[in-house]
Amino acid sequence: MSIKKLKILDALKTVTDPTTGQDIVRMKKVEELKICGDNITFNLLTTSLKSEEKEALNFACISAIQSLYPQANVLVNMVQQFANPLHEEGSLPHIKNIIAVASGKGGVGKSTVAVNLALGLQRLGAKVGLVDADLYGPSIPTMLGLRGERPKIKEIYGKPRILPLEAFGIPLMSIGFIIQPEQAVVLRGPRLAGIIKQFFNDVLWPPLDYLIVDLPPGTGDIQLTLVQTVAVTGAIIVTTPQEVAVADAIKAMNMFLLPNLDVPILGVVENMSWFTPKELPQNKYFIFGEGGGEKLAKTGNTVLLGQIPIVQGIRESGDEGQPVVTEKNSLSAKAFMEVVEMVARQVAVRNETLSPTQIVKITTP
Repeated sequence: MSIKKLKILDALKTVTDPTTGQDIVRMKKVEELKICGDNITFNLLTTSLKSEEKEALNFACISAIQSLYPQANVLVNMVQQFANPLHEEGSLPHIKNIIAVASGKGGVGKSTVAVNLALGLQRLGAKVGLVDADLYGPSIPTMLGLRGERPKIKEIYGKPRILPLEAFGIPLMSIGFIIQPEQAVVLRGPRLAGIIKQFFNDVLWPPLDYLIVDLPPGTGDIQLTLVQTVAVTGAIIVTTPQEVAVADAIKAMNMFLLPNLDVPILGVVENMSWFTPKELPQNKYFIFGEGGGEKLAKTGNTVLLGQIPIVQGIRESGDEGQPVVTEKNSLSAKAFMEVVEMVARQVAVRNETLSPTQIVKITTP
């Protein structure tokens, strides 16, 4: 029986990529497939897999082909390759950009910005995922209508992996999917770090253009663990116009700019810029003052990505699990989409003009 290339590729579609949980053909891991009589050789692109994972993957490929062609002699050449030049070993090569959404203090609407940013980038045609890294106050399950839902586990080559939940076509992960809604999260540094690492390394994220990370407020263990675990493309700082919020936001921004972290600042989002009553859409009441976002952007030598007004509909949509950016014709959705378009441009400029992102190496004396 002569061996057909298309049939071999069909057989290899049954083999799972251990990083994404999808088949290796769809993930374009198979290259230089050659057939000479009963001899079959091909290159299998891999990332930083453990030896036992490589062994299991090799056996799965041989088994899949020999189930069709028992006489075949299969040689799989494992080729180490990092698919995304902006990332290094240990990162997620199938995710092009990882964007941190941060703030100096709580209550400035950071999670609202993160959720609407993710959905807005999706509206632009991008493949987007979302990580709720605010372990102490996970609000994204509520904001996306998934409160009380639980992720499923899939075993791949003997290792349990977490399947992200999905809302509006966006894969997402949150500690809110693991604990009870009313349960207090009482964790210290090592456990916090372990959970954050799991959210990136043990979750089967599909190929993405953007992975948005909603960070807790401040400059603590979670922020440091993030930059030590994955290569962060850039950070977005969220503030309100008032002086107190700006003063704390400067500290959060300066953390990313530390020489040993060196995470680019993509820009500033000023939330709650003014209050606009629904019945008077042209009126603006500057409850928290003016100019805070512009001041923060100037301090960080970056750009003001946009201003988001206080509108009752934004609060209602978040509580109801229907983010405002999904309401295409609303003024609030328009304001968020202007921010989204600016973010997409800033990421493109960052990738064209700055050096590839590196995972932060922090050593203690």
